[in-house]
Amino acid sequence: MIEFISDLNGQINGFVWGVPMLVLLVGTGILMTILTKLFQITHIGYWMKHTLGSIFTDRHITKHTGADDQSISQFQSLCTALAATIGTGNIVGVATALISGGPGAIFWMWIVAFFGMMTNYSENVLGIYYRRKNAKGEWSGGAMYYLRDGLGSRKGMKQIGAILAALFSVFCLFASFGIGNMSQINSIAGNMNAAFQIPHFVTGVVLMVLAALVILGGIKRIASVTEKLVPLMAILYIVGAFVVCIVHIDQFGAVFSSIFKGAFAMKAVGGGIVGSGVKLAVTWGMKRGVFSNEAGLGSSVMVHSSSNVKEPVRQGMWGIFEVFADTIVVCTLTAFTVLSSGLVDLETGAVISSSEDSALVGEAFATVFGSLGPAFIAIAILLFAFSTVLGWSHYGSKAFEYLFGSNATVIYRIVFIVFILGGATMSLQLAWDLSDTFNGLMAIPNLIGVISLAPIVSKITKNYVDRKIRKKDIAPLLSAFPEIQRMQARALSESD
Repeated sequence: MIEFISDLNGQINGFVWGVPMLVLLVGTGILMTILTKLFQITHIGYWMKHTLGSIFTDRHITKHTGADDQSISQFQSLCTALAATIGTGNIVGVATALISGGPGAIFWMWIVAFFGMMTNYSENVLGIYYRRKNAKGEWSGGAMYYLRDGLGSRKGMKQIGAILAALFSVFCLFASFGIGNMSQINSIAGNMNAAFQIPHFVTGVVLMVLAALVILGGIKRIASVTEKLVPLMAILYIVGAFVVCIVHIDQFGAVFSSIFKGAFAMKAVGGGIVGSGVKLAVTWGMKRGVFSNEAGLGSSVMVHSSSNVKEPVRQGMWGIFEVFADTIVVCTLTAFTVLSSGLVDLETGAVISSSEDSALVGEAFATVFGSLGPAFIAIAILLFAFSTVLGWSHYGSKAFEYLFGSNATVIYRIVFIVFILGGATMSLQLAWDLSDTFNGLMAIPNLIGVISLAPIVSKITKNYVDRKIRKKDIAPLLSAFPEIQRMQARALSESD
């Protein structure tokens, strides 16, 4: 049965992640970059100031909402989104990209991230603009809502919008068990067994109990945990990787050269045929880049939409920062750690070490930290992957809520928790293959929604830039729904 599922998944995976899909992903990012006039570059100082900078200067960004308010703070929404994106993709995914696609894969991860910033931005803008409140008083937003209420509001598109929204929710539901559960838990169990000889089953049981304590508490408890866990784990890993890079800084020239030469097939990758090498670099760089930062999947918008923010563009800027932090910072540090440590032949791109996946990163850390290196990586993966499980449990519950109603989400959460045990003991390759497949399937309806609603994103962005940066006295664009527009506009004027 497992072999049949693996073979079928392989066929679907090959179709989903073909050239058209990669073109659609990057093309959407290029389109949104053009329509927003290179917002991620032309306003880099502004969005940095109002994301990373605001954490230290604006108490409203980190201030918790009251007990009667079911929304979460902007900082909590970022941490929960980063919890879901900063996971095994930043360690295992980067190592896999290097092994399968050579150093050139890192360049294509950067390209995906650069344009993915504006895809993620657009998803968040649309998510806030089309969000609604559910029966529990929680904000509900995401691709399913802007497909149904945005695309579906156009003449003759009501049925198409509803069908695409339902398909996205189904794919997201399955993806939450793949990218958001089994592949993460499997990586944790494998590393804990290799580093500390802890049986896979024991790891699965412990994680299942810990996850239940958090997930069953809903979004506010998840956000409360992730806002503490994400900064801690990110800082620890970044500092550790930075130390390794500094020790091997003399190799950085050769590392950059290897990345750019491998990206454009100026030499063979791993001793293979040049044309084949660049195809592998592009494919693996983009696949692992999307797996890591999730731009284009329409996933993180579901937690960003739970924020107490009023301006769609403000939350959109958090989406830019999310991709920047995940890929440009964390993934790049992982890649440079491995490439500078002598485990990869920088002339041919061939991996010299026999280690694979996270073990390769652990070996790179061992060149500086000795036997503590693999143990450090095992703990990093434990924190990264477990936080991803928490974040994706919310995404899956939102998809389940859209399909079956808000009162049914407890059923999803219980099933999700039980699957943690299965993830600890299943085949790693199957877990990753399933994740890639459902990632791609999620992206298709979501990107259709983003592209079709691109003029709306452009209009909202221009409105915000005119008001906030050019200081024009015009009415804000905050929601597609008149009653929410009035409510948010009133709250915005009071806060100003």
